[in-house]
Amino acid sequence: QVQVVESGGGLVQAGGSLRLSCAASGNIFSINDMGWYRQAPGKQRELVATITSGSSTNYADSVKDRFTISRDNAKNTVYLQMNSLKPEDTAVYYCNAVARTSFSFRINYWGQGTQVTVSS
Repeated sequence: QVQVVESGGGLVQAGGSLRLSCAASGNIFSINDMGWYRQAPGKQRELVATITSGSSTNYADSVKDRFTISRDNAKNTVYLQMNSLKPEDTAVYYCNAVARTSFSFRINYWGQGTQVTVSS
């Protein structure tokens, strides 16, 4: 099956930066859209940024001009560069990949999440 694993989370002071990585592996035929979502305590999971296989991007208004999403198709990897971090960015960040195997339709796969904590 397809496995999605995030890395790069941690503790950072307000105004600092972090770079998250997400690698998909397994019986992959192709990967279409990839994206980052986050969930803060007591809140619903929300979209942060998405990127298509052709590298078209979309950002939530709250992170636009501070975060940058990118991907390396050869490595089945997506990145999220986070600059000018604010305490309200504190959340568990989840990676999502829309992928298919040789014998399946497109399916959403989710990573286990990585904690990002921004101190004031």
